[in-house]
Amino acid sequence: MQRFLTFPAGRRSKFVVLAFWLVAIFAMTATNLPGKYTDAEENESTSFLPGDAESTKALEITERLRGGETAPTVIVYRRDGGLTAQDRAQIQEDLAGLNRLSFRNTTDFEGPLVSRDGTTALLQNQITGDGEADTLLDPVTAYRDQVSSDDGADLEVKVTGPAGISADAIDVFTNINGTLIGAAGLLVFVLLIIIYRSPFFWFFPLISVAFAEIVARSMGYGLSELGVTINGQTSSIASILVLGAGTDYALLLVARYREELRKHEDKHEAMALALRSASPAVIASALTVAAALIALMLADVNGTSGLGPVGATSILVALAVQLSLLPAMLVVVGRRPFWPFIPHLGDAGVDVTHGSWRRLGERVAVRPRRVWIGTVAVLALCTVGLLNYSNGLTQGNAFRDDVESIAGQELIAEAFPAGQAAPLDVVVRDPQDVEAVSQRVAQVDGVADVSPTGQAGRDGVLLAAALEVDPYSTAAFDVVPLVRDAAREAASGTLVGGPSAVEEDLREASARDTRLLIPLTLVIVFVILLVLLRSITASLLLIGTVVLSFAAALGVSAVVFDVVFGFPGADPSFPLFAFIFLVALGVDYNIFLMARVREETARVGAREGMLRGLAVTGEVITSAGIVLAGTFSVLGVLPLTFLTEIGFTVAFGVLLDTFLVRSVLVPALVFDLGPRVWWPSRLARQDEPPAAGAGASAREPVAAG
Repeated sequence: MQRFLTFPAGRRSKFVVLAFWLVAIFAMTATNLPGKYTDAEENESTSFLPGDAESTKALEITERLRGGETAPTVIVYRRDGGLTAQDRAQIQEDLAGLNRLSFRNTTDFEGPLVSRDGTTALLQNQITGDGEADTLLDPVTAYRDQVSSDDGADLEVKVTGPAGISADAIDVFTNINGTLIGAAGLLVFVLLIIIYRSPFFWFFPLISVAFAEIVARSMGYGLSELGVTINGQTSSIASILVLGAGTDYALLLVARYREELRKHEDKHEAMALALRSASPAVIASALTVAAALIALMLADVNGTSGLGPVGATSILVALAVQLSLLPAMLVVVGRRPFWPFIPHLGDAGVDVTHGSWRRLGERVAVRPRRVWIGTVAVLALCTVGLLNYSNGLTQGNAFRDDVESIAGQELIAEAFPAGQAAPLDVVVRDPQDVEAVSQRVAQVDGVADVSPTGQAGRDGVLLAAALEVDPYSTAAFDVVPLVRDAAREAASGTLVGGPSAVEEDLREASARDTRLLIPLTLVIVFVILLVLLRSITASLLLIGTVVLSFAAALGVSAVVFDVVFGFPGADPSFPLFAFIFLVALGVDYNIFLMARVREETARVGAREGMLRGLAVTGEVITSAGIVLAGTFSVLGVLPLTFLTEIGFTVAFGVLLDTFLVRSVLVPALVFDLGPRVWWPSRLARQDEPPAAGAGASAREPVAAG
């Protein structure tokens, strides 16, 4: 295993590693696999539905009744004082122009439907999709170009409806990756220059991360061909994982390599020792994150399930590249890129077992119980913010910026029932039950109107139930179960689908996923810690601190989202995503710390081992935490509230874990427990430093430092 890990550091094998990655990258880019990955994204909410959801079953029937998957387009015209004769003439002119547009997958526009108060008129048609984004985006773009001109006064014209909202979502995700990677890459570039204090060295970690991104996207395309659902959010998060985790792995390896360069003249020997010592902890941490992500494959929501293999693949690719390509490049170029602080053999340097981090540990060790009780109290206080938590984020308020389709939906709600543009689809299986179902559903509180669509077949008859409330609001989602109950009371086997029902089913599935996957993730992480640390006590301690840190981060985030940002709430899947990232990544840093502490404890005892472990890992883990927090915070540049919330919570949680949990709380608990923290391993019975030669060899460390 050691020979395999140190292969990139060989005098000849380093060129083999470089050649392998260059050929692989050339082949992937030549066949445009990264581009195909982007094309494979599915950003319509219906593509995330679990197969057993009622909305899915209703959708299958409505597609057959309508001749395909259709999305209504609604063009709304509104003048507060009432539509003028000139307005009505313009609407008729637009109607003629719209129907002259030649799209094979669209119906002619019908209307105008004018509101009772005469302020608003609607034109409507249907777009039939085939799974390709352009099939929906091209017609909506053409419609907006066609009706974009108005009289320059107070007439408002918006293209909305389910087709308009889907087109706006697709448009956002189409441009999301370039913006994200550019902003995150610039941030990491700046941070690496600060961390390494070199105008040149940043190039090597960053180029290896870029290679990892190309490989990860290429493999992501392969996963999409196997049936994995990938959306823009999955793609964005996967890119952040590659950049953030990949840079972290580079920092941990380079820190050990620089340490070894001060002890060995031969750069190949120094890199081999760095790989031998740093790799086990880096691999363990990467496997922890990957295992936690793989657990997402058990999710009902296809989008959440898809993040599992895509995210795990991204982590493992980042690991493979940073433990092979990066060391091979560094051995080829030697010490020079470290300029102006080039490490040389015999450099006096600074004693790595001392410094500011050891001084912090010594202060904590004076009264460890008081420190950990106080720290726990602070974190517990932060969790009080969970009382402010809301799951009010929906498709209708998912955009941070002004979006035409959402603005159009608001215009419709001022003059028509708010659900006019996106009614519920009610599938009545027996035509004889249509009247009974219509009457019963129309009596449901929150339903404005039930009307026939004229679409019927062997599968049943399709009715449209317009809601009084915004179809993309939580109030609409609350009406969906009532409509379903009423429809089934009138005729068993009746199905209810449509945009509101889709979101309601997604929210229910997300809640089930959260209840299942959070405890499962804790079990997976605990088992990995148990194998790595060989201590039940230490594993439970780390799990407990990370869970408390997660709850504190979530509590603070809930307050910030409401009070500072003014967000309407969080998506129901938000706690699960935040938990997966914060627990897996939080345990990451504790693995780096405690693996080194275990190594030192075997040589110098529990108390001194904790001090040395904290001193040796403090700077590099803090740097890694800052980089990871920075990369996740870049999600905030994107115009989607969900990604902004994930970015803030993970960034804040990582910093909280890096500066408070890993630096203060964990050491305080270890000092208070003493050797008992390693129970039931032999270290739990070792109060004094072992005799010379006993325990782990100083030349054979097992963790990054």
